[in-house]
Amino acid sequence: VDTRMFTLLMLNLTCSICLTIFTDPVMLPCGHSFCRECISLSLSKLCQCPHCRAAVPKEGKCLLTNHILKSLAEKEAEKLRGKHRDEEVDDRLCPEHEEKLKLFCITDQQLACIICRDGEKHEGHKFKPIKEAAASVRRELETFVEQVSDDICAVESIGSKQREEITKTKEKSQQLMTQICRQFEEMHQFLRKREDEIKKDLKDKEEEAMEKMSETLNAMETALSENRELEGKVTSVLKITDYERFLKSWTEENSMKTAKRSFKPRGGNLKVVNPPLSLGPHESHLQFFMWQEMLQVIQPRAEDNRHSCPSYTEDTSVRYASAYSTNQFTSGQHYWEIEVGKRDYWKVGLQKYYLSYNEQKYVTSSQNKVTNLTFTGRPQKIGIYLDCMSKELSFYDAENMTHIHTMREGCLSVPVKAYFEYKFSKGADHNPLRVCLWNS
Repeated sequence: VDTRMFTLLMLNLTCSICLTIFTDPVMLPCGHSFCRECISLSLSKLCQCPHCRAAVPKEGKCLLTNHILKSLAEKEAEKLRGKHRDEEVDDRLCPEHEEKLKLFCITDQQLACIICRDGEKHEGHKFKPIKEAAASVRRELETFVEQVSDDICAVESIGSKQREEITKTKEKSQQLMTQICRQFEEMHQFLRKREDEIKKDLKDKEEEAMEKMSETLNAMETALSENRELEGKVTSVLKITDYERFLKSWTEENSMKTAKRSFKPRGGNLKVVNPPLSLGPHESHLQFFMWQEMLQVIQPRAEDNRHSCPSYTEDTSVRYASAYSTNQFTSGQHYWEIEVGKRDYWKVGLQKYYLSYNEQKYVTSSQNKVTNLTFTGRPQKIGIYLDCMSKELSFYDAENMTHIHTMREGCLSVPVKAYFEYKFSKGADHNPLRVCLWNS
């Protein structure tokens, strides 16, 4: 009976438009009542009662408050609010023993009551008062948030440096592009095809460098986003001042505890990448190589006086000649060529970094480190390109600019000298090595 009466009462105190307890109820001439806001909106569209469809005259739109219904509705609303408060209070009780939750089980990481402590389920477990446990967890979380904040700062700093490197790379690319365009203009229509090929090569190198740097920046931004999200979640928990709610919120968010345990600062592991953007010899000697392709329109000038007098090593059947250049390379980009002809033995390059040919095998040597190459051609002229800034030494078949090998030695120090060595039979040498040098 009580339930039936309560249901009947709720139906009489409910607006038939919004289906909730009346708020500022008013009564129409037909006797039906509605919330003032609900009926005002309804009458603005159709001048009739939503319940019985009775017409409401214009003068009837001045609605009067139904004070009796308003009083009953307010009392019922207050009862419902009190019921919700009682339910909230019940959340503080142990669901198993209906005792107040005063303890925190350190072993199980959960709230407990006095009866829970003495029960078999928590036998041998360690307990702390809620306030003391909350203080301990709070200190732990505050330290954790500091770690996350420090990592955010580290990632932001390194991300800023990565953006600077991206900008510098774009600027360097644009400078090289401008230089290429200017040089190609001097060679007219014949060089248009080669111009497009080399510009594409530069663009590919730029895209490759940008892809690597963008991947690194994306990883940095992902780490930053994840750290900020984690910081926000933990900070929101730390804002809870009520001890019980604080611990309950922390322990019920298993994902947050898991994130704390699995958190690893990434600011120290992320590194700014800056792949080198270089066109090799095309960057500093572009016109020369293009002119070589134009049926040797430009004739190289011999510089036989660029090397010192060779020293000889006597042998029963052959003689070895070697020499260093009198000039030293200290900076910039340099290119020179050495005509090796059909000799079956020679070494060309720098003093401790050179390419050697012996018995149809090509080998590079750098500070006593020997590397066998798979190159199988037989060039008559070797082109040597030295970039002092990037410390790279490259070898080419000078007749068609086929790349043979590039030595990237971080330990290469300037100044350095050009070097060559070759073998010849006893007697007069009618085919000496010829050296041609071009500086950038």
